[in-house]
Amino acid sequence: MKKLTLSLVTILATSTFAFAGGDIVPVMEPVIETPMVIEDEEVISDSGVYLGLGYSMLRSTSEYDGLDLANDYHAAMLQGGYKINEYIAVEGRFWYGLATEIDADDAATFDSETMAWGVYAKPMYPVTDELDIYALVGYGSASLNGTKHSNGTTVGDADAAGLSWGIGAAYSFTDNLSVFADYVDFQDDDAVEFDGETTTLNHAFDAINIGVAYKF
Repeated sequence: MKKLTLSLVTILATSTFAFAGGDIVPVMEPVIETPMVIEDEEVISDSGVYLGLGYSMLRSTSEYDGLDLANDYHAAMLQGGYKINEYIAVEGRFWYGLATEIDADDAATFDSETMAWGVYAKPMYPVTDELDIYALVGYGSASLNGTKHSNGTTVGDADAAGLSWGIGAAYSFTDNLSVFADYVDFQDDDAVEFDGETTTLNHAFDAINIGVAYKF
């Protein structure tokens, strides 16, 4: 009898545990995914205002009464512009002559002041990250002022104004600092007065420039 009772208790206990265990569902902890944050790469703008200072060799060329009037002028050049992007900029330049003497086929000497200015569109092409080649296309004016012949006569101002163009290259050492070298041409027909006589001559200026520029 005792064995039968123990057997019944054991069966009931086992059945109850099995029945209860059938209702137990394992609890899964939720998986929390951490969103991947991708930092934006820093975008370096290539646009900005720039200023430059250069040395120029200005050459004045004209012909009058069989004489080729030509000589080189040492000049300082100021440059300022805005780089819109890596392919285009707008720029202004001003040249001021530092030397004042020109020779006419070694037959006569003239004293004069020279200056020039120009405004340009500046298309560019980046050959490498550091090296750009560019062109200059715009309007420019160059002049000889207060010219005096060595015999005492005065020659009227000579100007070359109109289309001006140029080509050049720039090399950047940093994002802000660069050096440049270029050639700029001015040319136009101009009426010039020589000791009371007015004549039209082909008076041309060109300039070879080297300098340094800083972009803000």
